Amino acid sequence: MTSPTPVLFIHGLWLHSASWQPWIDLFQGEGFAPSAPGWPGDPDTVEESRQNPESIADHGIDDVVEHYAAIIRDMDTLPILIGHSFGGMIAQKLLGQDLAAAAVAIDAAQIKGVLPLPLSALRSTLPVFKNPANKHRAVSLTAEQFRFAFGNALTEEESDALYERWTIPAPGKPLFEAAAANFNPHSPAKVDTANVGRGPLLLMSGGKDHTVPETVTRATLKQYRHSEAVTDFMTFPDRGHSLTIDGGWREVADEALAWLRRQSLGTPA
Repeated sequence: MTSPTPVLFIHGLWLHSASWQPWIDLFQGEGFAPSAPGWPGDPDTVEESRQNPESIADHGIDDVVEHYAAIIRDMDTLPILIGHSFGGMIAQKLLGQDLAAAAVAIDAAQIKGVLPLPLSALRSTLPVFKNPANKHRAVSLTAEQFRFAFGNALTEEESDALYERWTIPAPGKPLFEAAAANFNPHSPAKVDTANVGRGPLLLMSGGKDHTVPETVTRATLKQYRHSEAVTDFMTFPDRGHSLTIDGGWREVADEALAWLRRQSLGTPA
């Protein structure tokens, strides 16, 4: 009997890994073997994370990549990676290193080589960049900041409810590293976009995303133009950065599943 295909969910900044639970339940029901381990230093629960921000602080992109690479090396089969925001960047790096069978990068953070820097993205990350010392700290968002960065396409009530349920402090270091990527030839935000032997990649974008606007995701797609490996793009015009956790998450998850089936990945439905 064939073992279920593993799926590794990778969260981004300000969301706890437990926010993937509805996706885990769905993918498990579809015959996959899903899991959502947190970033290095992440406590097991949202509440513990809020109480211990120092355990989350000062982890950079390379730390996170190696953390998930170590998890993957302990697996018998290369997993499918599904990442949101910085988790989407991490998924692309691991895919480029041939450590994944495929990847779905949802509203993925800017990789090296991507030039657009929309004003809304700057405003979304201002809570971190307003103080250079935040590079080595964990930074929390207020409910108002979360609504602009994540919940701008939602009602205030839904945004506030998601904020209360899932948000945790986030390390500032990855944002500083990504911001300097195009000035650093050895940036940790560099992805091997020219890898022709890697598995397929799907880039998903929310058309109303303030944190990673669609222009950034389209510019990311262009970075893969020198690879013949499958690289697809999908947009959800009316969705913001909260699209993996808000009331419309199932639409995004179903599209990801359908794409994976088209790549002949996972157990047939």
